[in-house]
Amino acid sequence: MELFEGDRVRVDVDVAGEVSVAATVRGDGPPVLLLHGYPQTRSMWRLVAPLLAEHFTVIASDLRGYGDSAKPAAEVYDKRTMAADQLALMQLLGFERFAVVGHDRGARVGHRLALDAPEAVTSLAVLDIVPTLHMFEHVDRAMATSYFHWFFLTQGGGLPETLIGAEPRAWLESRFRGRALRPGVFPEEVMAEYERCFDSATIAASCADYRAAAGTDLEHDRVDRADGRVVEAPVLALWGEASYVGRNFDVLSVWRRFAARVEGRSILSDHYLAEEAPAETAGALNEFLGSGAAV
Repeated sequence: MELFEGDRVRVDVDVAGEVSVAATVRGDGPPVLLLHGYPQTRSMWRLVAPLLAEHFTVIASDLRGYGDSAKPAAEVYDKRTMAADQLALMQLLGFERFAVVGHDRGARVGHRLALDAPEAVTSLAVLDIVPTLHMFEHVDRAMATSYFHWFFLTQGGGLPETLIGAEPRAWLESRFRGRALRPGVFPEEVMAEYERCFDSATIAASCADYRAAAGTDLEHDRVDRADGRVVEAPVLALWGEASYVGRNFDVLSVWRRFAARVEGRSILSDHYLAEEAPAETAGALNEFLGSGAAV
């Protein structure tokens, strides 16, 4: 089910043709790649994409392992690989340079994409995250409680896959419940679409995504830090005023250790900014993406 209008595309992003990425394209103007978070799909942009598409060509993509994109073997979910998928998608669509907007897991993929392909990424907007390395190096009781899934999903032996697979709708609802300030943020048609895409293959892939974040991704991040590599493109950080990130981090100060040029502010919402406060989120993005420094 498509929750917002646009041209649906599916692009093979690897030489063997074994990994394809699904996306919806809408609008006209400079290209902007939208990357979703966990446990969602490109449908999370249903309220923001139309507002951005008034000024930009919007490409809302499903990450590898999520939505309608391919869900390959479990060992290939490091953010470098997932970022390479999205770079290939944009290049095959004819976009050599583009802006990236990511929420949650998508923001982590966008962060890696901006580091690995600085020639392609003109600007980066990250929604309600601080970098993975900083998160893991600042674990405390509050973080482990609020983000317990970071540690649960990394467990081996098929444990999280089995438990989540027994009641996938209950797990989805647990990720959304209590993480919104306003009622009605996740109506039934939206929940049904997320549930449609949250099959056993996605459950396995998303666990692999989190395992990579706690392993290979940290190795890559530490190499970057040792080498002094930071994001050179302009960065916009937006976060929920009531979210864990907003309540527990000086978001701009943290990001300025990982990027050369950072601006940003809070949005009156919890974690799911694009769905709880779409007009304010889109306004901030349009202002940033339309500035001379960001395109």
